[in-house]
Amino acid sequence: MANQMKTRLLHADREEDIQTAGRILKEGGLVAIPTETVYGLAANALDGTAVSHIFSAKGRPMDNPLIVHISHLSQWGGLVREIPERAMKLAKRFWPGPMTIILPKSPVIPGEVTAGQQTVAVRFPENAVARAVIDAAGVPLAAPSANLSGRPSPTEASHVMADLNGRIDAVLDGGPCRVGVESTVVTLASDPPRLLRPGGITLEQLQSVLGNVEMDSAVMHPLASGAKVLSPGMKYKHYSPKANVIILDGDLSSYRDYVNNHREPGTVALCYTGEDAGLSVPAVCYGSREDSRELARNLFDALREVDRKNAKTVYARCPKPQGVGLAVYNRLIRAAGFEVLHLG
Repeated sequence: MANQMKTRLLHADREEDIQTAGRILKEGGLVAIPTETVYGLAANALDGTAVSHIFSAKGRPMDNPLIVHISHLSQWGGLVREIPERAMKLAKRFWPGPMTIILPKSPVIPGEVTAGQQTVAVRFPENAVARAVIDAAGVPLAAPSANLSGRPSPTEASHVMADLNGRIDAVLDGGPCRVGVESTVVTLASDPPRLLRPGGITLEQLQSVLGNVEMDSAVMHPLASGAKVLSPGMKYKHYSPKANVIILDGDLSSYRDYVNNHREPGTVALCYTGEDAGLSVPAVCYGSREDSRELARNLFDALREVDRKNAKTVYARCPKPQGVGLAVYNRLIRAAGFEVLHLG
């Protein structure tokens, strides 16, 4: 299927284009749609054949489950075996929004969505365009990030076209994504609940509703050998530019000294706003050190920018793994294949 079609560029401010996107999805096609987190590559979540085309378009391993997106809370009940009280508490607090809840699945969800597991991940996006497309399609939509598997996730339509032009039916341009990293994923299929992937809803926010929420070890460390992939984003290497990313953990002075002493051709610094002064290599700044939401919003575009600079090696500042910064850290260590150098 790859490289066999003409990818249409649709525009979210045109109602007829939203209806076109819905029609393509209803007929079993693939459309990249904007959400508040990243652009998602959508297919009819109830059609296993359509869902399988997502994997082939992205080059995504079939053992990596997908998230099902709904446009109304009333759609959730038909997708899961039951909705426990703690799940409804989370939904009332954070939906619509950048949070995904995993529960035991109902029989209507095909195995292609869940990688053969008996649980399903569901999200009610905040983005009005995403919800309008789900309404136009008339079905819930399975949608991982709309990029080639392993590459930085797309936060603009141009990122999707760079990766998937000719591989999918259409891209619906809804402008840049507000959050910039994928949704927080929490499983309620275990006791206590577990954070499987951090995002715009923080661990502390989940705990404020549920009390005890554990953080899965795969958030900060490589997935154990042979362990099941319970959520998207748990695979070993993800979100990577073509360059080799190395995280430097240390203060700004140590970071600058290290980079300036390792300035081989093709070296690029990935640093915070204002830190490029004093560096002897090209730099990409992706936000304020003190503003983790800004860092999250800009991270994936910055990782694509280092490729546009033809970087071979990227030395990245190590974000603080707290609040939304945990999501930034999680994405960056996967982009680096867990290669972290501790300075000083």
